[in-house]
This record gives sequence, C-alpha cells and structure tokens, in this order.
Amino acid sequence: MVPSLDWFIYAFVRKEAVVSSQIEGTQATLVDLLAFESEVTAAAKDPDVEEVCNYLDALNYARAELRSPDGLPMSMRLLNETHARLMRGVRGGDQQPGQVRRSQNWIGGSRPGNAAYVPPPPHALRELLSAFERYIHTDDSLPPIVKAGLLHVQFETIHPYLDGNGRIGRLLVTLLLEHWKLLRQPLLYLSLFFKRHRTEYYDRLNAVRSRGDWEGWIDFFLDGVATIADEAVASARDLFTLVNEDRGRALGQAENSVASIRLFEQLPRRPIVTVPSAMEALATTRPTAGRAIELLEAAGVLVERTGKKRDRSWAYQRYLDVLRVGTELESPGRRRGEASR
Repeated sequence: MVPSLDWFIYAFVRKEAVVSSQIEGTQATLVDLLAFESEVTAAAKDPDVEEVCNYLDALNYARAELRSPDGLPMSMRLLNETHARLMRGVRGGDQQPGQVRRSQNWIGGSRPGNAAYVPPPPHALRELLSAFERYIHTDDSLPPIVKAGLLHVQFETIHPYLDGNGRIGRLLVTLLLEHWKLLRQPLLYLSLFFKRHRTEYYDRLNAVRSRGDWEGWIDFFLDGVATIADEAVASARDLFTLVNEDRGRALGQAENSVASIRLFEQLPRRPIVTVPSAMEALATTRPTAGRAIELLEAAGVLVERTGKKRDRSWAYQRYLDVLRVGTELESPGRRRGEASR
C-alpha cells in the first residue's frame, strides 16, 4: 500500500524517537526534529532535539548490528553499546553511559526510603541480567509477542542503568520483533500508546513488581500492540492517499518543472525544506531550488512557516498534520516519567 517503505519508516522511526523521549521529559516535538534535520549548515542543537537524535543513532546502530553477519547478537552487550549512543553528550550523559550501574538507583522520591520503587541492588544484577539474556534465546510455548512484553517489564524492573532505562526498554521491544522476524522492518512502535496511557503504563509495571500481576500487564501490552498496529495501517492509508492527491496537484499546475516534481517526491523524507536543503536534495543551483519551492507553494503543497524574508523554511503541512498526531507536548513544564537516580 505504501509506495516507498523507506519514507514510511523514516517518518515512523522519528515519531517513535520523539514520543519515547517525551515520556522521559524531553520537550522536543516532531516538527522540532524535522526542522533541525532540514538545516544544511551545522547549527547548535537544542539539547532536547539532541536527545531525540541520539535515540535515532542508537536505534540505527542496534538494527545494523542485528542485520550484519558480523554484528553483535541480541544481548546485554548490544544493549550496553546502544545505551552508550543514547546517552552520549546529553542530560544523564555523566551517568555511566553503556555500563550496567554499580550503585543503587530508585524511581520516584528523593531516596530509596521514600521511593515508589527500588530496583535490585548492584550486586544482584549480573545474575538477573544473565537470566534475562538467556530468556531472549529460550524457546518456549509462549508467542514471541508475549515474550517481548514480558522482557520489557523485566528489563524495566531490573533497571540496569542509572538513566535511560525507559527508552532502552521500549527500544528493546522494537529490536525483539525484528530479531524474531515478526517484522522485517521497524514499523510497530508502542511509545505512543504508553504516552497516552502513561499512568496505567506505570501502574501495570508496578502491579507486576508488587503483586505478580503479569496477566494484567500482558493484557495492557497486547491491547497496545493491536491499537498501534491498526493506527499504523490507518496512517499508511491516509499518507498514501494524501501523497497521491498532492502529486496530482503538483503535476496539474499550469507551470511546473522537473525540479519541482523531483522535490515533491522527496517531501515525505524532507517534509520541512529550505532553499539550501532543496539545493542539496536536487543537486542544483539556488535559483532552480527556489523556483521549485515556489511552484509547490503555488500548488498548495508547501506552506511557508517562518513569516520572514530571509532564512525561510517551508513545510509539507498536510503531511505533517497526519504524522504529528500524538507528538504534541502535554504541558509547558519538563516532566520525567520513571525518573531514576
């Protein structure tokens, strides 16, 4: 149904990176990320955008390792290397990136004595993580999607890092589905479901820890899988229809050009463009790139988003309106979900 799986993956990977980071308090939106990526010149990254970029780097690294015959297998070593990339140079980057913690952490509260949850002590982690890793590679009668849910809650319960556990734990589900070949590409991301139901998400995790309610967690987890899978299909259908309609509008212009059509075909991977980014994408001159943007703006495909006369940028707005659903910030203040020491 999707004409280009690459641009669909491009969009959904970025949406997941933004939402998973938002759960942990990052205040970057999808538009913030795409606007940063549209800049050709090196500009200082917003710290929140940098956290999202790190998530993308971590995911791309882990997937490349799993696909490579010489890459790391699905293991704690792979997760450690992924964690190092996730935390490099950002908030929490001084909390032993890529290393299993050697001190006690906790969730909520100011100390273990008043915390909402205290994970296992450091001396217990070697045995617990060995069991966790063995279970990844154990054949049993449970469907793999159920195993992915169990492994997620167990990882979050062990909480092996001083920071970044939530993002790695959600990324783990994506990696497991691809590792077990349930999906050929990373097309199912649950962070949006967890963000919508944040309170229940944490309540379900805690119910496993306090009451052993694995069934309640799995029911919630599978509801999320079904919901997000259906929404992904609906989004694919909406985006496919939208791109086809707008392609017709671009081609139907009394004036169009080869450059404007070529630029249109790249918009799903570059939904925010500037003249320099269009020059780079089309490998052409400034006048040609500028004219291509003008023609797509005249066709109602691109919308100027800055209101300035210089350093302007344009958005494929209707496409972004479909894609950005669920990535808006919930409140102006910084939040952290399961913030740990």
